[in-house]
Amino acid sequence: MALSARNLKAGDTYTECLVEDLSRTQIVMYAGASGDYNPVHTDEKFTTEIAGYPSVFAHGMLTMGMTGRMLTNYVGDGRLTKYGVRFTSQVWPGDTLNSTATVVDITDGVVNLSVETTNQDGALVLSGYAAARVD
Repeated sequence: MALSARNLKAGDTYTECLVEDLSRTQIVMYAGASGDYNPVHTDEKFTTEIAGYPSVFAHGMLTMGMTGRMLTNYVGDGRLTKYGVRFTSQVWPGDTLNSTATVVDITDGVVNLSVETTNQDGALVLSGYAAARVD
């Protein structure tokens, strides 16, 4: 059932678990799907010994895509009119991600949302905004 403007108010939230225990396999699968084989996402030896990170880490766009799926689960397919994010922290193998959309306002049939995705420790990994048409 599609969201209705008359049933929404500023401050309403929707939360969803995006992934539990993100695996290295999921990260490599995303590399294949996106064509982004940057070694910091796929090559443990390069990432630890050359780049100086503790491990490979997820593509920002993987986190954005999973967060976008949460948004469309909330507002419905084909309803998003805007979606933008800022990556605030890396996402590591083993992370569990939860995302929350919060209604900022509803104007002329468009709901404006703030979006936050956090890891299992509550650390913010993505912040952003979205807008969607509502009935």
